[in-house]
Amino acid sequence: MEKKNNYLLPFILVTSLFFLWGFVHNLDPILIPHLRKAFRLSTLQSSLVDSAVFIAYFIMALPAGFIMRKYGYKSGIIIGLTLFAFGSFLFVPAADTRQYLFFLGALFIIACGLTILETAANPYATILGAPETATQRLNFVQSFNGLAATIAPLIGGRFILSGKNLTDAELAAMTEQARNAYLQSESDSVKMPYIILGSIILLVALFFWFTRLPDVKEEAGEKKKVWHALRHRHLSWAVIAQFFYVGAQVCVSSFFILIATRAAGIGEQAASSYLGICGFAFMSGRFIGTFIMRYIAPEKLLTLYAAVNVVLCGIAISAEGMITIYALIGIAFFMSIMFPTIFALGIKDLGGDTKIGSSLIIMSIVGGAVLPPVLGYIADRTGNIQNGYIVPLICFAVVFLFGWKGHKLRPVQ
Repeated sequence: MEKKNNYLLPFILVTSLFFLWGFVHNLDPILIPHLRKAFRLSTLQSSLVDSAVFIAYFIMALPAGFIMRKYGYKSGIIIGLTLFAFGSFLFVPAADTRQYLFFLGALFIIACGLTILETAANPYATILGAPETATQRLNFVQSFNGLAATIAPLIGGRFILSGKNLTDAELAAMTEQARNAYLQSESDSVKMPYIILGSIILLVALFFWFTRLPDVKEEAGEKKKVWHALRHRHLSWAVIAQFFYVGAQVCVSSFFILIATRAAGIGEQAASSYLGICGFAFMSGRFIGTFIMRYIAPEKLLTLYAAVNVVLCGIAISAEGMITIYALIGIAFFMSIMFPTIFALGIKDLGGDTKIGSSLIIMSIVGGAVLPPVLGYIADRTGNIQNGYIVPLICFAVVFLFGWKGHKLRPVQ
């Protein structure tokens, strides 16, 4: 009982991290159409927002694992929060200079911090309690990602999106001074939200600094290398499944406003509100999925949800009008349990390989950098954003295979 009580405050603090990185991630679907408008980008070019964010997971995952092994979870969390705040403050000079590459650089630094946070917080949540409830516990804390996904589009849509969508012809008809003033005002609208976000993150980092957290040390002789960890077949499968899942999630959320405005013919502000509904569906799916896992094995629920999303992606590709939006909201609900379930199944029974296994699964989040440009390329080439949703359809098929067979433990020789 005493050990359980000692875990309560750390569990609450770690849960807050899931909300914070969920919030900033769910500002990206607002940034993509906003920067696309401010810098007159193609769909493929605007997808580089996702690439800048998720390439950091590939680059920083193994260093993050090293930080955790060397200095422990608390130090990793504080380092991650500091980078998170620094990247947020860089949005101010990025907006002032109106350089797209500067924005991408700021997003990359934020994502480096998030990589360290996720590498620490995901396995930390699984060990703060009984091993048999690790998957349910991780799904519960990841539910606060869903809460952030509900709130962030509403706040971002209000304070970042202007609702003004001038065509190239309208811009060409303006004087140079008026055109520059319009584009600068679009660029400047991101400054205040990210200043506030960075300030909050610094306060949270200070709170962690002055709070005593239990750490879980690796036993002597248990430090293993990457290739040793990948000999666990279920971990290898989890790395692949997470690559495709994250790619699917980013594709669905990042291009939501674009597909909603084109397929359903609604405005930016209305689309951001529907994106908030997607976030609510995602959050609800996490809580409901966590409850259902008391009665249905996580891997079976994962398989069922992945199959449903394959069907819903087919509807999103072929449907017209509001049916497309409803299909995307359904996808958000059914993909809600996928990340934490794949993660928990992937690090199950890894022993001394747990931290490096966690790093490898976090590293596979690079799928969010690789697959959205593929969707953007298909959309630009075919002239229809809906055609690009063949990408998440394939991704959910891979997740289905992991839930069906890939998760099964096999002895390491």
